[in-house]
Amino acid sequence: MKFAGMPAGMWMLFRRSFREHLVSVLGLDKDEAKRITDAAGPKYRQIIAKLPEFEKADRFKMNIVNCAMLSAFVLSMREKPSVEKLTDYYAASMMTAPMRFFCRMMGRRKFGEKDIRGMRATAALRAADRNPYSWNMEFLPYADGSGYEARFSRCGICTLMRELGLAAYVPAMCHLDYTMAEAGGACDFVRAYTLASGGPYCDCGYKKKIS
Repeated sequence: MKFAGMPAGMWMLFRRSFREHLVSVLGLDKDEAKRITDAAGPKYRQIIAKLPEFEKADRFKMNIVNCAMLSAFVLSMREKPSVEKLTDYYAASMMTAPMRFFCRMMGRRKFGEKDIRGMRATAALRAADRNPYSWNMEFLPYADGSGYEARFSRCGICTLMRELGLAAYVPAMCHLDYTMAEAGGACDFVRAYTLASGGPYCDCGYKKKIS
């Protein structure tokens, strides 16, 4: 994957937040936070360079780019945090003011015709059949009309973090689904299984909020 474009843009957007929350969430001093950030930059580029280009219609490129960024920071830490601490760190680092605005905009479109059409197209694409760092999913509308489930049988984050020796930290990334849904304001996120915990699939359920 080329660094120019989305990977470079995501680094510029989130580098400062990832550095600052090393201090405010993980309790590191500013010098150590700077050292980690300086080391993470080259690691991030290396990870991105080893990834294949994603198909144009693949909506999950941002997910794997975010995974590469978090992985680069973790690999640059002298002492690795607990999964719980990294969960808090990742959520705080990602949920910047622009990200919260993005979530609200997406929330307004949730369950609309374009959203449903996009989910069906993603399910039909089955991108992970050709790219092990992407995702395969089924689109399963709830029979009562209360929302839908995206059920994943292949997960690019699981693949990449396992290769990097960071499989134990996949749940820290998965939990952002709850945070983003809450910020969107249109639905409640529900989940029973994850591939990372040995489940048969990852179920991402989006239930319409009752006003």
